[in-house]
Amino acid sequence: MLVTPGEESLAAIIEEMRTWDFDPDLAPLHVGDLGWNQQFGAPALAADLRVWWVDDRLAAVGLLDEPDLLRLTVAPECRHDENFIRALVSDLVADDGRVLPSGEVALEARFGGPLHDVLLARGWEYDEPWTPLVRDLSQEVPEPRLRVEDVDPARIGDRLAVHHSAFDRSTFTAERWLALTQGPAYSQARSLVGYDDQDNAVAMVTVWAGRSGGPGELEPMGVHRDHQGRGHGRAICLAAAVALKEMGSSHAFVSTPSSNVGAVATYRAAGYEEKPQVGDLRRPA
Repeated sequence: MLVTPGEESLAAIIEEMRTWDFDPDLAPLHVGDLGWNQQFGAPALAADLRVWWVDDRLAAVGLLDEPDLLRLTVAPECRHDENFIRALVSDLVADDGRVLPSGEVALEARFGGPLHDVLLARGWEYDEPWTPLVRDLSQEVPEPRLRVEDVDPARIGDRLAVHHSAFDRSTFTAERWLALTQGPAYSQARSLVGYDDQDNAVAMVTVWAGRSGGPGELEPMGVHRDHQGRGHGRAICLAAAVALKEMGSSHAFVSTPSSNVGAVATYRAAGYEEKPQVGDLRRPA
């Protein structure tokens, strides 16, 4: 059964997602992605979710990251269930727009099973490739060459300054940061800001742990434009790995468009291993 959940269900959905097997080499939808979207408030996050239930158990979660982009994850026991996949596809392609509008749309579905083959047979195509990058946290992580502090209300101005410089079109605000930190996913998350030896805020990252002993995500990471090219991106990615290791995560992972060669190089410099590219699906107009 497909539903759009109420905000009162968010904590339960996130906690159930934490229990699912998670392959960081594919960088699928993570609780951190829901946590990052909490910045717009719990009602908005709930409205952007589509969840499927089978026999009173959560079977799949989809996040409408854009009106025409659904990021989807499916419970491990349902990924190869042909009956469930048929019902899921029926909802994804429905003309009534219950999940996606008509016309050109995109779907991120990075898990095994027949879903890709079914949609490709219906005329969908692979979209631009993305590159997952993963650091194994069972290995020693070098100390970052930055002073790294946790973001609190006194440091939010520094965090915002770096964020806005790194992402020109960002509308992130102190109010959104507060909303994000009040969400259920942030109970296992940390926001960090890095300072150089002149006490300039030069880099930032937010990290999200999944289940205990599972992979944790970097979302987002950025370096102030005035301080790029000095190794600060590598340093803050190392700080992210240190934080996730302290939080009990097995791996630190991130995903970026393969065309963003600068980002790929930064993560690789911080010891994140480049994994095989993954492709989202696109239904042509």
